[in-house]
Amino acid sequence: MSTRPSTESPPAVATATLAFSGYQRFVTGVLAFLQFTLVLDFMMLSPLGALVIPALRISPSQFGLVVSTYAFAAGISGFLTAGFADRFDRRKLLLFFYLGFLAGTLLCGVAGSYAFLLFARMVTGLFAGVVGSVSFAIVTDLFPLQLRGRVMGVIQASFSASSVLGIPISLSLSNQWGWNAPYLMIVGIGAAVGLVIRTYLRPVDEHLKLHPDRSPLHHLRQTLVTRRYQLGFAATGLLSVGGFMLMPFVSVFNVQNVGLALGQLPWLYLITGLASMLTAPLIGRASDRLGTFRVFAFGCAMTIIMVTIFTRLGRTPLTTTAAIMVLLQVGIFSRIIASSVLTSALPAPADRGAYMSISASIQQVSGGVAAVIAGLVVVQEPAGPLHHFDVLGDILVGTTLVTLVLMRYVNREVAIPRESGATGEAAGIAKG
Repeated sequence: MSTRPSTESPPAVATATLAFSGYQRFVTGVLAFLQFTLVLDFMMLSPLGALVIPALRISPSQFGLVVSTYAFAAGISGFLTAGFADRFDRRKLLLFFYLGFLAGTLLCGVAGSYAFLLFARMVTGLFAGVVGSVSFAIVTDLFPLQLRGRVMGVIQASFSASSVLGIPISLSLSNQWGWNAPYLMIVGIGAAVGLVIRTYLRPVDEHLKLHPDRSPLHHLRQTLVTRRYQLGFAATGLLSVGGFMLMPFVSVFNVQNVGLALGQLPWLYLITGLASMLTAPLIGRASDRLGTFRVFAFGCAMTIIMVTIFTRLGRTPLTTTAAIMVLLQVGIFSRIIASSVLTSALPAPADRGAYMSISASIQQVSGGVAAVIAGLVVVQEPAGPLHHFDVLGDILVGTTLVTLVLMRYVNREVAIPRESGATGEAAGIAKG
């Protein structure tokens, strides 16, 4: 088990006295915008299904394979590159894989057949799976622990922005110029982001001075077998399973069980998306000021309460449903943001790239596992309501309780300096 000491010292400055420098604000903004393009590319394929399926003359099962190919490719690439992730300047690594992501997106923009689109989504996923992990490694390298909550909050807000802003624009472009058009839009926006990164982002290479002379395979193995890292991997996997379990059936449940009209769904997603954009940065700030584990525990409690209510709803007005979903999103985002900050303090600087790559792979695979579990549990009558959706809610409550215990152990690992010095970065992360 690796016990290499971190070179970071426990924070000696009170959170309230820390502030972002101008360069840190730039890094936060550019990484958030980069995440916006990644998430939009991933999310918009499902809404485009109504156009893609008839255009390419494919079946729903073939379309499902197109969607899942991206996720599995991203999971595989993150794992395969973990051993190399700490051997390069993170800025160069980010640029290389982001350009690969844009190349795959461009292939989606010119795809004219099912086989070509399948190949294009695989290429896009292979590169995108690494971009996200490198981005979070950069955040961990450049921001002290007491500021990471705010950074993670801004980045998480970009996820909501992709739904609120990106998807409606993408659907509008598709209706006018065909389903390929949104992918070409992402390529154009992404090329500008890549140019900004190439021009203004400074090298991120301090970790290279700490890296011992090890083979990539040995580095991967050491990262996998380190006990404290395994704790983070387990928590990440369970968080992802719980988070993705309800997602595939939320729209169907809201229509068939809650009784919302199809025309009301865009309003529901607009309300919840805007609320998430506004609350995510506030949650990040609360994580920095009030204590990260406290925010995570609050998110768990909120998630358990609102999931139990939401998955048992009957006929409910739009306003009430929207309020319930907004509160549920607050719980989910509190867990995501706080857990991202806590687990970011686990890896030593020389292991951050590998740790983040493996963690990203686990997230992708866990999302696929969650979809499979949900499909086995939920039953739908022909054009009728969903059955056993409440069982999914109960499973999510169970995974939430387990992750609360796991994150408590993670919090202890990063908050209490060990004699071996394996952590050193986060004394005082948990207040009280």
